Amino acid sequence: MFDTVLVANRGEIALRVIRTLRRLGVRSVAVFSDADADAPHVREADVAVRLGPADRSDSSAAETYLRTDQILAAARRTGAQAVHPGYGFLAENPGFARACADAGLVFIGPPPGAVELMGDKINAKEAVRAAGVPVVPGSQASAPTDGDLVAAADEIGYPVLLKPSAGGGGKGMRLVRDRADLPTEIAAARRVARTAFGDDTLLLERWVDRPRHIEVQVLADAHGTTVHLGERECSLQRRHQKLIEEAPSVLLNAETRAAMGAAAVRAAESCGYTGAGTVEFIVPGIDPDAPSAAEGVRDFFFMEMNTRLQVEHPVTELAVAVGADSARLDLVEWQLRVAAGEPLTFTQSDISFLGHAIEARICAEDPERDFLPTGGRILTLDEPRGEGIRVDSGVAPGTVVTSAYDPMLAKVIAYGPDRPTALRRLRAALADTRILGVTTNTGFLRRLLAHPEVVAGRLDTGLVEQTARQQPALLTAPYSPANATAPAGTATPAHPGDGTDAAATEPPSPSHLLYFAAALARHLELTPAAAPGDWTDPFSLPSGWRLGGTPAWTTHRLRTPGQDPVSVRIRSITAGNVADATDNPVGLTREVELRLDGGAVHRARATLAGDRLHLTVDGLQTTFSLATDTTPGLAAGPVTWLGVEGDAWPLHGYDPAVESAAGAGAHHGALTAPMPGTVTVVKTTAGETVRKGQPLLVLEAMKMEHVIAAPHDGVVAELRVTAGATVAMEDLLVVVAPAEEATARDAPAEPDAAPAEPAEVRS
Repeated sequence: MFDTVLVANRGEIALRVIRTLRRLGVRSVAVFSDADADAPHVREADVAVRLGPADRSDSSAAETYLRTDQILAAARRTGAQAVHPGYGFLAENPGFARACADAGLVFIGPPPGAVELMGDKINAKEAVRAAGVPVVPGSQASAPTDGDLVAAADEIGYPVLLKPSAGGGGKGMRLVRDRADLPTEIAAARRVARTAFGDDTLLLERWVDRPRHIEVQVLADAHGTTVHLGERECSLQRRHQKLIEEAPSVLLNAETRAAMGAAAVRAAESCGYTGAGTVEFIVPGIDPDAPSAAEGVRDFFFMEMNTRLQVEHPVTELAVAVGADSARLDLVEWQLRVAAGEPLTFTQSDISFLGHAIEARICAEDPERDFLPTGGRILTLDEPRGEGIRVDSGVAPGTVVTSAYDPMLAKVIAYGPDRPTALRRLRAALADTRILGVTTNTGFLRRLLAHPEVVAGRLDTGLVEQTARQQPALLTAPYSPANATAPAGTATPAHPGDGTDAAATEPPSPSHLLYFAAALARHLELTPAAAPGDWTDPFSLPSGWRLGGTPAWTTHRLRTPGQDPVSVRIRSITAGNVADATDNPVGLTREVELRLDGGAVHRARATLAGDRLHLTVDGLQTTFSLATDTTPGLAAGPVTWLGVEGDAWPLHGYDPAVESAAGAGAHHGALTAPMPGTVTVVKTTAGETVRKGQPLLVLEAMKMEHVIAAPHDGVVAELRVTAGATVAMEDLLVVVAPAEEATARDAPAEPDAAPAEPAEVRS
């Protein structure tokens, strides 16, 4: 075994490898960019080395985690004997594997030749085809031109799938259903492939209807033994990005499982593979209304081989048992042992499934904004615990999530003796996951796991997007401000002339409770700390008390991104003497009345206990996690973050006067950044005439492209960015003046124009 191993990665996978190294007594070396200087993987390692230019700060992957020379220099400096690449970055780069060997370092992975062969999707298909592994019909050329791809699509028929030959992880994949769209999609796929993998070679395959994505974990030593560790179902995806993975698959019968496992072993042996790897297959789905065959081998087709550890490897570690004592495997440990020359100590007959495991990937993205990448500083992080729960995380409270790297923050994995138990445990664990300060997909994943088709095991790679189109309510957060379109509860008429407000006869919706909680949290912050002697000036308290009348309303104006602002009014119910009306202990409100905009009045109480806000409205209590972002420079002041059932939202203060002044100077053709990221392509110039929908520039964040298009016909009045520019969310990118305004602005002034009529003044 090695004495020192350098981990050439970051985030949760770096932490995962480092912890196994520590358990084995191996010294660990981390590498880090300036952005990751305080990251958990840096603190966890025995020693860490900075990556990046010596004369400036540049945390881009190209200048840090993708710099082979700097990583090898770090290994020499720290005395490392081997390098573990993790996944992503250089993990599937044959040049890096060779460079390690040339430097006298052991690359903890397969031989460079295997990485190169299986990294080339076109040649990999030919290699496994020769080994008797079934493959999906598609393009045959090793470096097809655009014309070759169009011809191949015409031959096999539509729909077709475009895939980068050198890539993996779903990046750059394009589903094309119409021949007219193919040239545009080829150009886009080549651009992503070139950016992500440095190679724009594409392949084209027939699209399999109702496809299920099922992969097989293989493990091979250098002594001629290759085994498979069963399959993982990865069919729950969005834009070809995996969301949920589980083992075993509910689709496969014993015959198909054995056939796929044997095919995966043949694929690995065809390239001289050693170490841990994954062979991915596409399996035609089954019509849910058709009878399902219990026997016989189903069709399956080779897609690709990932020559590295997979993100979803924990489900295999939890669900696969080895030997008579049902021992569990640590796949990182076996990567290390194989790389050190040790043989496998078990055979295929020793391996079996025992129980069921399911994993959910928590990512910094916003499901309510079409899953655009997000970012920010993590204010609160509370990871779930409990029986059968495992968390592989790469973040901590205070971690700043940027657009420079992959959006995945953590993985939550649940194990149970059967699939229903694992599903229940994972849903509960996601509900207990609290991340405030950065918007994530945690709540969305929890609702996805409750989808009737998911519970029944009727999965395919299009289920998530199909549900989003046809049954969006199944995946929508009940507390989302986007649902707050109606007044908060049905009201009974007020009594004429008695000064009372309409009272609610129905409970408020969950979305209204979110606004109520934010307003009451801000209301509690208005209570000053007690002076020496426990005396507090009663007139400094937010009681609304006034002499001889009903307490006054205190108004809290709030807004959430993408939604109209709202007003929540609060007043004390107590109308007695000064002491009763103003004696509000810190962290607790007496019973109050509140209303959202012009809605009904509800009776409520809020109690703050640490970072939990217990809100009771009309007798129903809901508990929110609470954090406040007081980062200097926030234009609208502190931001209140509230979380519930895995979801979280920022609620900003809203000042109508300030917003009105800002809005007066804004152009309705102004296009702002929908996410933090980097401008990769600029397709327009200032003064250019553009049409509605015309692409103007491309913004990339966390390996995802977003096209900024013209909102209407017009002229580019301002262009604020250039290719390569880094922008923050809501930064102004470009202004497109409507055609009629541009024409009016450029037209010569009329001579001897008559004086304008005086403007009407209203008060």
